[in-house]
Amino acid sequence: MKIVKGILKALLVIVIILAVIVAAVLIWLTAVEYRPEDREVVAVKSLDGEAGQIAPGDSLKIMSWNLGFGALGDNADFFMDGGKMVYPADEDRVRANIDAFVREVNTQDADILMFQEIDTDSDRSYRIDQTAVFDGLGYNSRAFAYNFRVVYAPVPIPPMGKIDSGIATYSDYPISSAERIKLPCPFSWPIRTFNLKRCLLVTRIPVEGGKEIVLINLHLEAYDDGEGKAAQAQMLMDILSEESGKGNYVIAGGDFNQSFSNVPCNYPVYPEQWQPGSIDVSAFENDWQFIMNNEIPTCRSLYYPLKGNEDSVQYYMVDGFILSKNITVDSYEIHDLGFENSDHNPQLISITLN
Repeated sequence: MKIVKGILKALLVIVIILAVIVAAVLIWLTAVEYRPEDREVVAVKSLDGEAGQIAPGDSLKIMSWNLGFGALGDNADFFMDGGKMVYPADEDRVRANIDAFVREVNTQDADILMFQEIDTDSDRSYRIDQTAVFDGLGYNSRAFAYNFRVVYAPVPIPPMGKIDSGIATYSDYPISSAERIKLPCPFSWPIRTFNLKRCLLVTRIPVEGGKEIVLINLHLEAYDDGEGKAAQAQMLMDILSEESGKGNYVIAGGDFNQSFSNVPCNYPVYPEQWQPGSIDVSAFENDWQFIMNNEIPTCRSLYYPLKGNEDSVQYYMVDGFILSKNITVDSYEIHDLGFENSDHNPQLISITLN
């Protein structure tokens, strides 16, 4: 009997110690939680590229690409999508993926780049500042906003650790100002303390005659129950309408993590894998252009590594653009790179300012 009591006492002590450790970790995470303001001015970094000038009637080429923080190539699955990996790539593979991004950017020679999931100082991508890599490619200016900033993410096992990541916009034309606008967060404490704090990165480029190009770079919610997606999409449309009402040229682009309802899905559905929501565009089609492509997928599931599972991985169209009616779309394409270096393909749009 004494042995049983001793074992129970030891177990109780262990439980108390574990509870104290968990409580201490939660208190610490709460104390150091990233808490951005609703609206924050973002510093615009001047780069080495010559300053271009744009006027009504001019044309632009824009590339938007979720880089998968340089680690989500064709070798990767990821635990958030039902896979197993937390660190999907070693440092050599991350650097090889980044080199491939640079080659693609140089090949396409777009006037504006809109990146999502670009890391600046994260354990998962070996603390490589990925924005610095693109800073030397000849663009005039760059703005960056955090949407995932955690001193230490304690889950899963092994833990994700430190994450500094966000969205970045590069321009051949001078960016006059940039702003981070906080999106509604669907997660409550304590999950909120080590989760994404999603945002819109709004950058402004002056146009001759007094108008502006308003670029809205975005990466909307993926893993909530749907309410967060809906709230973020509604906030986006409200901001778009406000800017369009000023007569500006408005371009929202990036990873919506949702499909547009006016574009039917062409891909087989595997219910056990992550499924995107849908943005009902019917109420907005008279005032806006919703651009997506269902001929080539923009994204693939990370339920499995792609290699060897090409026919059983879920494919998606979740990347796209929303443009105001004073812009003509000259061309739009998804560049099929086979998801070799990211779980997303880059999207390219050529436009003319009316």
